[in-house]
Amino acid sequence: MASKALRSSSSARAAVPALSPLCLACAAALSVPGAAWAQAAPVTLKEVVVSGSRSERALDEVPASVDVLTGEDLDGAQVQDIRDLARELPNVSVKRAAQRFSGVSPGGTGRDGNAGFNVRGLEGNRVLLTVDGIRVPRELTSGVFGSASFGRDYYDLGLISRVEILRGASSALYGSDGLAGMVAMSTTEPAELLKAGQTFGGRVGLKLDSENDSRGVGLTLAGRPSDTLQWLGSVQVGRSSELDNQGTNTALNSTRTAPNPQKDEDVSVLGKLVFTPGGGQKHTITLEHVDKSSEVEAYTGRTTSATSGSVLDLDGTTDMRRSRLSWDGRFRIDSAWADELRATVGVQDSDSREVTHEQRTVSPTQRSRDVTYSEQLWQGVLQAEKTRALGGDWSQKLVYGADVTVSHMDNLVTGTGAPSYERYPLKRFPETRETTTALFVQSEFATDRWSVIPALRYDRFELKPRNDGLYPLDAASLSDSAFSPKLGVIFRPASNWSLFGNLAAGFRAPSPLQLNNYFENPFGNYRTIPNPDLKPETSQTLELGTRGSTHGFQWEAAVFNGRYKDFIEELVAVGGSMFTPADPLTYQAVNRGRVRLHGFELKGHYALGKATNLRVAFGQTQGKDTVTDRPLNSVNPAKLVVGLDHRLGDWKLGAALTHVAKKSTSDIDTSGTPNQFATPAYTTLDLSASWQVTPSTRLSAALRNVTDRKYWEWTNVRGIAAHSPVLDAYTAPGRSLALALVTEF
Repeated sequence: MASKALRSSSSARAAVPALSPLCLACAAALSVPGAAWAQAAPVTLKEVVVSGSRSERALDEVPASVDVLTGEDLDGAQVQDIRDLARELPNVSVKRAAQRFSGVSPGGTGRDGNAGFNVRGLEGNRVLLTVDGIRVPRELTSGVFGSASFGRDYYDLGLISRVEILRGASSALYGSDGLAGMVAMSTTEPAELLKAGQTFGGRVGLKLDSENDSRGVGLTLAGRPSDTLQWLGSVQVGRSSELDNQGTNTALNSTRTAPNPQKDEDVSVLGKLVFTPGGGQKHTITLEHVDKSSEVEAYTGRTTSATSGSVLDLDGTTDMRRSRLSWDGRFRIDSAWADELRATVGVQDSDSREVTHEQRTVSPTQRSRDVTYSEQLWQGVLQAEKTRALGGDWSQKLVYGADVTVSHMDNLVTGTGAPSYERYPLKRFPETRETTTALFVQSEFATDRWSVIPALRYDRFELKPRNDGLYPLDAASLSDSAFSPKLGVIFRPASNWSLFGNLAAGFRAPSPLQLNNYFENPFGNYRTIPNPDLKPETSQTLELGTRGSTHGFQWEAAVFNGRYKDFIEELVAVGGSMFTPADPLTYQAVNRGRVRLHGFELKGHYALGKATNLRVAFGQTQGKDTVTDRPLNSVNPAKLVVGLDHRLGDWKLGAALTHVAKKSTSDIDTSGTPNQFATPAYTTLDLSASWQVTPSTRLSAALRNVTDRKYWEWTNVRGIAAHSPVLDAYTAPGRSLALALVTEF
């Protein structure tokens, strides 16, 4: 079966110009003759659940940097949303810009909320996000949508029991979007709540956070009605207000630096059935629904004086929903071609909507805009695993299979009082079906000292738009393919430490909006047009590292270097002139960026005593566009975190000192916004405490920014001018307190 997968990849070779040397090397490494198999006892490979790799393995058997957050790492007081997941991780962040809704800042920032993850300087759809292996909807931001933008915070962490953040290209196993890395989340399993011999159990959680005045309650129940059946049901409800900052101007207009009043509501539901009929079978059926809504009184959208064209009032609402039904089946078959077979089928429906209402001094005095973005996804994966013995002390673990994803993406812009050059309703891109079919294979050759892990994946994707009366252009179709090889190596000089290396390729297919971007202003003589010649973005990354433990000290260190090409840049002027109505200024999405990113990460834990641990993490990334020789603004400054944890009976006390370096002006691309604000260095102190009230009840607290330090995070303020009168609107929250109470039964 493995050779069949490889033959299928080879037969598609004509679809791409040539195979890279890395691709050929991986193909050669994977092509082990059947006659080489021996009957010696195989080396036992450690197996733990790590969904950052298609092959389940122990964390120290992965030839790449991976952060695994579970258990106390997800304590409700310290982790309230996805921003908190990245708080202490090197080279990882989550953007959360201030909700401005005004023309003072570019595009009226912050409407996408927790926009998504930034991993080693790349963000947005260049980072693959999954829940239980099913892809999360993509980010949608573009100038043609005006201020409207949709992020990727389709999560409720109350439903999540495990988060893995894989750094480096992941396309060799997971396909498109894994240029920079992958964030894989797993929802709670019934077995996590049911103790031995228990047939019914559950968990109740309460949490509060002064940072955004959030209040949340969650109830999760689980049962085991028989030896072969388990079930789980969970409901999470939350309410919150605007995210705090350290702005002090409370004016009811665009000069305001205090946050706009905001009201958020979240409701999430999870249901699971786990059926284990015997014979090595396990079937998991999951139903998940996440519903988030927000209302904003946008004082910052009001003009400062009632002149002609003034905005007297502006309100906005956003809604984000995702529903998913999936089945995960595992079969123990113990045949010549596979030991275990796994099948996953998921159906997901998601939609985001943003509605704004304006009251103006000129006709039309009432203006509204309603923008929606939707994705419907069907995903199916069939995967086989086989462990065999080779000659001597070598063994092999083979993982191979097929992956099919079909997505339908659509949008709609409507409202009242449209600009004179447009008629509602309309679409910025036509409804588009994206189909991706892939074959993948990974092989691990292992001894006590060595693991050599080549992998190769072939993807064929097609974007096919539908004719739509609301989209006036001739829509372009696009089909292309990509080979994504990977080669990982682990060397263990001793039982307590190892060296690893990982060379991997990644790619990201163009989005429907990039392919068929539409906007036209005939009075202003400018427009956008489709680009059927877009190519996928690609990457090649190299990572070298070491990890180990000795005398109570655990460490991991890694250096990385990545080269990325054919970056897609939207709204690039490609011809015409604003002064020639017959040939208007024309914009298009084009491939033109070449980027290099490099840096390093250090992580360590040291046991100062039986009850005291010191932890340190440091990360630094540098990047630039090698064509223009300009810095890459999505790269964040270096970050150092030093933490101390101490257990005292039923108590656990902690402190974390975070220092973030300044953003140098020489490290900012000012071609878009001259004289951008360069964030100064800052240091914050966070304190935490956890009390195990009873064996089943825990009360925890986190006091953040104890010194009430005023600071700016680069990821949230980039693009803002240094002389902006509303700079304080982008400050991070001051001192805040979070509490969580969890009890299990």
